[in-house]
Amino acid sequence: MSSDADTTIPSGALVLTFTQDASLTEVMRQRALSLQRTSQKRQEGERLLLPYEAVYRLDFPVQALAFTRWRVSLEGHGRVTVTGTSQLWTPDLTHLMSRQLLDPMGMFWRSPGDPPRSPLKCLEADMQEFGERIAELAKVRRVMYFLVAFKEGAEQGKAEFAVEFVPEQ
Repeated sequence: MSSDADTTIPSGALVLTFTQDASLTEVMRQRALSLQRTSQKRQEGERLLLPYEAVYRLDFPVQALAFTRWRVSLEGHGRVTVTGTSQLWTPDLTHLMSRQLLDPMGMFWRSPGDPPRSPLKCLEADMQEFGERIAELAKVRRVMYFLVAFKEGAEQGKAEFAVEFVPEQ
């Protein structure tokens, strides 16, 4: 489901790559810094961006999709957590609230003792459910936003994420 090595794309499949939204990431970082500088508290339920997180987006050129598999690569070892958001995000008007985060999250990891090119590990049932949830949301959205956390040695520039779908007939 999430192999670093398998790069073959079946005929008719659509592979959508997550892209970092640098401006939205910066807006969220500035919000956290502003609260810290002014010694203010976040709004009740507000979810602030942590230093090891970044905002990514997934654009849907087609609305009717069926989830096939995740395509994730990670150089070295570490843990990457992908959390979807449930709203059309307008950071200039609203803050991200914890209740807007989707379950399950996607978690991919490679332990420090694993060979550098060994397949990534994940919780397959959660990844299947998460992929299907994304496909459902694609039916009503053109874009979806995600918080991606890089932990335990994972680095942003050394990880890539994509989801493979097939168009529904």
